Amino acid sequence: MKKQYLLTPGPAPVPEEIMKAMSEPIIHHRTSQYRDIVWKINQDIKKIFRTDANVLTFTSSGTGAMEASVTNTLSKGDTAIVVRGGKFGERFSEICRAFGVEVVPIDVEWGTRPHHAAIEKALKEHPEAKAVFIQLCETSTATLYDVKSIGSVVKNTRAILVVDAISGLGADEFFMDEWGVDIAIGGSQKGFMLPPGLAFLAVSGKAWKLAAASKLPKFYFDLKRYEKVVTEGDSPWTPAITLVLGLGKAVSMILDEGVDKFVARHAADAAFVRQSLSGMGLEVFSKYPSDALTAIKVPQGLDGKKIVDTMKTKSVIFAGGQGHLKGKIFRIAHMGAITREDLEHALEKLKETLAELGHKVK
Repeated sequence: MKKQYLLTPGPAPVPEEIMKAMSEPIIHHRTSQYRDIVWKINQDIKKIFRTDANVLTFTSSGTGAMEASVTNTLSKGDTAIVVRGGKFGERFSEICRAFGVEVVPIDVEWGTRPHHAAIEKALKEHPEAKAVFIQLCETSTATLYDVKSIGSVVKNTRAILVVDAISGLGADEFFMDEWGVDIAIGGSQKGFMLPPGLAFLAVSGKAWKLAAASKLPKFYFDLKRYEKVVTEGDSPWTPAITLVLGLGKAVSMILDEGVDKFVARHAADAAFVRQSLSGMGLEVFSKYPSDALTAIKVPQGLDGKKIVDTMKTKSVIFAGGQGHLKGKIFRIAHMGAITREDLEHALEKLKETLAELGHKVK
């Protein structure tokens, strides 16, 4: 079978070792056998989040955990500050409004990031705000946010800092506790090298205090239900057992490589991709690029959709732009199990594609 080079920012490739772990016979989740496996995962995954807090695992996409971060900490009529610099910042805003939370938007140009002074100003103007919602990596623009600086501002206020780290976790540097992050959100189908279907949410003590007063409706995503049993390796509902077994293998692979080395490998691959693109005469879109993926400006006179579609015929899958960037950028992921060899092959095919479409490649 001809290899397909999947270089999208989720789903990302799943290594053979993880596929093998997920092919093991199914086991029952209400047994000591399963709980022992999950207990170890729960201890080890904290090292990837860089936190002492429990990491709760949901059977859902990352958006489920995004919703849980809202419904478990806020009440109808509460105020939240939301950075909107791409599709996923906008999603936080949409979730808040769906549950009657008042949104104070901080809109930044796509491809740029918010300065911590803007967050500080918004908090001073809205001292009633109970939460600040941001991304680690805004996937739609491949932009890395300065979570550390923003955390230093938010931690001195009543508000909690909620970070969507779904794309960036494992690829971009992230220290939940050290940076003052109160809720960190992850997803399985990116740096964790798994198929879609699991979402992760780590909660600080400050966020738990806010959760005690939350009055928004919740049932399946009620964090208190998960926290009650997490230390036993249990789940309040039927878990995605096969995915969880794969998660155990994925976490062990990351820790065997070393979290620092795992992150450093992403940085090296990102630098390689950008240097190669520059050599082709292409321009990176983001002013603050993430190491999880790179967004590239479509050369003048070309159609970004045509580039992505032509690459598919060469068995290389890129992602196009979203929102008003459709046709104007395309995105190449270098996260998780994507190798340097995969990237080299894809970039050669990109050179071929650009030449076929009439772009003079350096």
